[in-house]
Amino acid sequence: MNSYSFYQNKECEFFPCHEIDNEDDFNCLFCFCPLYCFGDKCGGNYFYLPNGIKNCENCLKPHIKQNYEKIIEELKNAKDFKCE
Repeated sequence: MNSYSFYQNKECEFFPCHEIDNEDDFNCLFCFCPLYCFGDKCGGNYFYLPNGIKNCENCLKPHIKQNYEKIIEELKNAKDFKCE
């Protein structure tokens, strides 16, 4: 059941791209996290590699269908935010 706030692509070679208990709840809508460039203010479960690259392999924040509204609200509130 896809809608404006939930989408799955089970045909994707990487589906699911993170470990999850229930694949039916995995949301592919934000395949690339729109909060990635928020750095340490994204609110997700990330860590930085020794070379300074942000690694989000342990983060499910954009893939949990209930987080859609929260992510949209964070983007709305970040109108003056500039990606680094």
